Amino acid sequence: MTALRSQSGQASVEAVAVLPFVVLAALVAWQLVLAGHTLWLTAGAARAAARADSVGASPVIAARSALPRSMERGLDVSRLRQGGVRVAVRVPLVLRRWRSPVAVSAVSSLGRERR
Repeated sequence: MTALRSQSGQASVEAVAVLPFVVLAALVAWQLVLAGHTLWLTAGAARAAARADSVGASPVIAARSALPRSMERGLDVSRLRQGGVRVAVRVPLVLRRWRSPVAVSAVSSLGRERR
């Protein structure tokens, strides 16, 4: 009887010891998902900004409208000299208390060149 109790107690201790590593792995995985989603949304915002720029509208307003409000704070939209628009957005962090040091960017030109 005591051998079974000591083994079940050991399994509980091992489970509790591994739990922080499982939580950390889940947070890292979720951060990678957020980075990929941000890159996907940034590419869409760059396309929207390039479309707006090609018809003479504001690319900044178009890029803002293509992004969720939570990503607008770190938004940077710039026209490229060779034509097109570059949109950069900061990757949100899982722990929202800190500001992300990582930004992703996308470029779209719609085939139009400036001269």
